[in-house]
Amino acid sequence: MPPSSSYVAPDVLLHEHGLRVTQPRLAVLAALAEAPHSRTDAVLAAVRLTTEVSTQAVYDVLNTLTERGIVRRIQPTGSVARYELRTRDNHHHVVCRACGAVADVDCATGQAPCLVASDDSGFVIDEAEVTWWGVCPACRDQNAHQSDPPTPGVTHA
Repeated sequence: MPPSSSYVAPDVLLHEHGLRVTQPRLAVLAALAEAPHSRTDAVLAAVRLTTEVSTQAVYDVLNTLTERGIVRRIQPTGSVARYELRTRDNHHHVVCRACGAVADVDCATGQAPCLVASDDSGFVIDEAEVTWWGVCPACRDQNAHQSDPPTPGVTHA
């Protein structure tokens, strides 16, 4: 993750959450910093580029980091779980219906309208998960090109 005013080094982050610094944990954090919203298989592939680790170890690391609040697990309807490092800031997601790409969407600034439920059923609400669905620019462009009339002399795949 690139340094910013809120950047915390991975080893410090692990210590702050009462965890030992291990190569698999550092590798998982690096993989998620490089590719937010990664599926477990993508995290595993990225980690194995730098560290010899079992599949179960990566699952265990993801579970531990999620339990400690270092990693956020999201699972859009009809999708496998994905993981990201951006936690506790009440951001939301937009998901492409065609390819499954996921992007972050910041919550509205000022008063957070998504935290005001029409009926809270007695709950004290402190977070909301909102997922918007649509078609990403790449899929939209691909669909637009597929519907273009054929150009004479050009073979379309």
